Amino acid sequence: MKKLQFLFIGLISATTLYAQDISDAVRYSQSEIQGTARFRALSGAFGALGGDMSAVSINPAGSAIFTQSHASFSLSNLSTKNDTQYFNGFTSTSETDFNINQGGVAFVFANNNSSSPWRKFTIGVAYDKTNNYDDTWNAVGTNTNNQSIDFYFLNYTNGVRLGDISLIGNESITDAYADIGDVFGFAHQQAFLGYQSYILEPDVDDDDNTSYTSNLANGTFAHDYYYVSTGLNGKIAFNMAAQYGDNLYLGLNLNSHFINYNRTTSLYEDNSNNNSLINNIEFGNTLSTTGNGFSFQLGGILKLSNEFRVGLTYDSPTWYSISEETTQYLFTDGDFGPKTINPQIVNIYPDYRIQTPSKITGSLAYVFGTQGLISFDYSVKDYSTTKFKPAGDFTGLNSDVANVLTSASTYRIGGEYKVKQLSFRGGYRFEESPYVNGFTVGDLTGYSLGLGYNFGNTRLDLTFDTFERNSETPLYNVGLTDTANILNKNSNVTLSLAFNI
Repeated sequence: MKKLQFLFIGLISATTLYAQDISDAVRYSQSEIQGTARFRALSGAFGALGGDMSAVSINPAGSAIFTQSHASFSLSNLSTKNDTQYFNGFTSTSETDFNINQGGVAFVFANNNSSSPWRKFTIGVAYDKTNNYDDTWNAVGTNTNNQSIDFYFLNYTNGVRLGDISLIGNESITDAYADIGDVFGFAHQQAFLGYQSYILEPDVDDDDNTSYTSNLANGTFAHDYYYVSTGLNGKIAFNMAAQYGDNLYLGLNLNSHFINYNRTTSLYEDNSNNNSLINNIEFGNTLSTTGNGFSFQLGGILKLSNEFRVGLTYDSPTWYSISEETTQYLFTDGDFGPKTINPQIVNIYPDYRIQTPSKITGSLAYVFGTQGLISFDYSVKDYSTTKFKPAGDFTGLNSDVANVLTSASTYRIGGEYKVKQLSFRGGYRFEESPYVNGFTVGDLTGYSLGLGYNFGNTRLDLTFDTFERNSETPLYNVGLTDTANILNKNSNVTLSLAFNI
């Protein structure tokens, strides 16, 4: 019965959670500018302005700026291009994605008690897609560093007993892979794949052997690595805000977050090195991640004068609960003949938790009456404080996060100028790398331009924004850690309809 169950689902031991890494900490801690067209046109520099449903997601006090109930929704078309260099190879991939990225409504309730300093109250709900995970890149080139995927399997195999990764009697590959995952975990499964595919040989043919040698000879290796990811990170904010006196606005957001992330990677490796017993390898992995989380935001906006405003927002950590599933396959060919290991097992990992960093945002805005405005936001977030939990299961990973990641600042500036019903907008943003080395994921630079037309109670806005970022991404976290240099360019066209209720 146990064998039949494991034919479909492999349960990974809770004590060996090797599927998580630092890139997960960064992925689930970062967010993009995704909101209304007006918000995006100012590059998200809305912390001291309010009066926009996506501004509410930056500073919850922003909804108290509305003078009457308000709603908006937005459509966006995202174009992504990745230019990738891997040793002597250059490739370019691109894709487009169309979606509804924002929607929300805020209800304004005036206080008719003229003796009270509380002028009005607002409640609202807003959805924003905070991150887009649709991405594709292809690294093709000849690795001249004598680095093969065999280093990946050697990393996991040396120190593992041969008897723990061998077939027993008439045991099938599928049953063995599942049982090894259940008893020992992910690392032993990788050792099993390396041994059963003939990539590795034990130094001694004995169950107690713990040292292994590669069947691939030194030399150069042709690599074709393909990466595809899909999904999104979204936030639903339940907003409450109030105006106190003529100049102070206060707000609170209670946020519900959700994650849907899927990734497929495949590596094709060829070599014709002398004395290599394995000449062709194909290694495929898929990851499916779902999660949900909670955070809160506290914010305020103060009018120092009719023209000058300041804002301050605290974003709490986001507390995520995450579930992951993986599948793998491996094919080799050489002197031993073709060998395919495709267990068709879904490895289901125990749920784990991530606590992302908190963030502080300070904002300034100057409003030129009814003619226009200029706004500036500064945010700081310490990525090194990201925590995987239970902490006892992630001691090494949390230590790596603290050492490899760092505090990063974000600068956003935007402006708007009005000519009768027509508004012209523009913005710039710069985000520092969350990595200490500054290049695993590099700095981000972005620009935006937009137009808006006010029909009275209805406004139609259109924006184009673009950003780019360099990264040096290792093909694998262990073993074959040579990097692909990727220049990621994103451009968005966003159309929003906003109206008073």
